[in-house]
Amino acid sequence: MPERISLEERLIFALDMPSADDARAWVKRLEDRVKFYKVGFQLFLAGGFPLVDWILARNLKVFLDLKFFDVPETVRNAVAQLRGRGITFTTVHGNDRMLEAAVQEKGDVKILAVTALTSLDQTDLEDLGFQCSVEDLVLSRARRALRIGCDGLISSGLEVPKLRNELGTGFVVVSPGIRPVANVDDQKRTVDARQAFAWGADHIVVGRPIRDAENPATIVDRMFRQIQAGLDEFTSRPRSS
Repeated sequence: MPERISLEERLIFALDMPSADDARAWVKRLEDRVKFYKVGFQLFLAGGFPLVDWILARNLKVFLDLKFFDVPETVRNAVAQLRGRGITFTTVHGNDRMLEAAVQEKGDVKILAVTALTSLDQTDLEDLGFQCSVEDLVLSRARRALRIGCDGLISSGLEVPKLRNELGTGFVVVSPGIRPVANVDDQKRTVDARQAFAWGADHIVVGRPIRDAENPATIVDRMFRQIQAGLDEFTSRPRSS
């Protein structure tokens, strides 16, 4: 793994909610356990940098998931706005030139390249015109992103074994689409928390399974146990020379 990461920072809670007040309430509810929070499009439009700064001021980490996709100069200027704010990760979902522009301006922010959204499966990719497997698409995009200088990748846990086997461990992998049971929502390529870490993920992003639970703290504690089990499995696995 790229660096030592505390267990409480392995789980990134997705603050996918409509208002800054809702987000603040959830942070206060979970911050004794969860130390890393994702702010996406919906919430950033509602709360902006004041909300991000509020989270950071509580000695917590922020993953600003805006999936930049625009002409390279616009991506470059947008990423430059994040420098020096204390944000840990941001995402770019674009081609090589967009990724290059983001890397040039990243400063202290780690750039994560989106490989393939976990809401897409093989049929969706074929509908979009891709003539390859999901795994091959993820690996191709990952290889290019790391060569450009991205710090890590957004990838379903299903593709993490291939990424680690082919590309090593010198980069961050963040896996969304984590589900504790059989999936019934719009995420299609999912794994559970133990599997993600056993296969080599560094962080997972979890939203609905915690938010929709009768007792969110119980789900968080269960996931931490699963995360630790997965980490133990990954570190005990023999490595090829």
